[in-house]
Amino acid sequence: MSAGEHRPLRFWLLALAATLASLWLLSGMLLPFVLGIAIAYLLDPIVDRCARLGLPRWAGTLLALCGFAVGIAGTVVLLVPLFKVQLLRLADRLPMLVERVRDEMVPALLGLVDRLRPEDVERLRSAATDYAGDVVLWIGSFLTGLLSRGFAILDVVSVLVITPVVAFYLLRDWDLIVSTVDGWLPRRNADLIRAEVREVDRTLAGFVRGQSAVCVILGAYYAVVLTLVGLDFGLSIGVVVGVLSIIPYVGSAVGLLASVSLAVAQYDSWTMVGVVAGLFLFGQFIEGNFVTPRLVGGSVGLHPVWVMFALLAGGYLFGFLGVLVAVPVAAVVGVGTRFALRQYLGSAYFRGRGADGPGG
Repeated sequence: MSAGEHRPLRFWLLALAATLASLWLLSGMLLPFVLGIAIAYLLDPIVDRCARLGLPRWAGTLLALCGFAVGIAGTVVLLVPLFKVQLLRLADRLPMLVERVRDEMVPALLGLVDRLRPEDVERLRSAATDYAGDVVLWIGSFLTGLLSRGFAILDVVSVLVITPVVAFYLLRDWDLIVSTVDGWLPRRNADLIRAEVREVDRTLAGFVRGQSAVCVILGAYYAVVLTLVGLDFGLSIGVVVGVLSIIPYVGSAVGLLASVSLAVAQYDSWTMVGVVAGLFLFGQFIEGNFVTPRLVGGSVGLHPVWVMFALLAGGYLFGFLGVLVAVPVAAVVGVGTRFALRQYLGSAYFRGRGADGPGG
């Protein structure tokens, strides 16, 4: 390639490097702005619909933000008292639950140990000690980074004050911002860039809308069925499963472990423990075969393993801010990777120099 053809590539690489450096340096103060951008992105279709109905853009923005705030506040008002009651019950019953688990599990473990050779027991004890220490250290460092990087510099008050202001102005001027940025695109590649941005938007919107619906359905299902079978703290477990289900499979795995552990401590019959486990297995079957395929679909292009990696990596590197931007970044990287792969498969380098086609 000539020097002139290299210039655009150098420009975009330098722009990418400058953006990443800025995000790294300013990560401690970006949380309210990222939250504002996320809220504006989610509510823009509602404001567009209000505009089509004849409302001024500012009025539709105000209406959408007020509805969003009322929904969040209503959810908090409903759930906090229920969580408070269940946490108080858990604090009262925790000593009894610990004693019950000890009485049930210790004899079984001792019987298992008695059937092992002494050298095997020593190896198991050493491995368990090492792995347990490593896991505890990893979880502690991850949570410390998540909390300190997410909330150390900007406290909750600044988030509550700045985020609505950012969301309002972005929503009000969203179409103007998009038009302005579109005018900055290099004319030669404008159509290609627009097509890739639309693909990112389709991927991100499809995942966010679909996975959010999956979270609500799973949370409601587990909260209702666990409460109906009489499991203590079933409502709280259902809500936690719903929240954690934004990470595919993680919510159900955590809920299954917590529910079965509580069932072992609460019920005298192993039949009820099997019922609780069966409810989670049935929920996983329905979610994996019907709910997720219909609401998220395979065309979104975000593999569950890729989403899990992105969320964990984002949280480890940037704390709560990294968790917020993990899925959008994963969507951009996924679309960019597919574009690069298409370019490679259509190139002479892949087909062989001088080849006229795939079979040349």
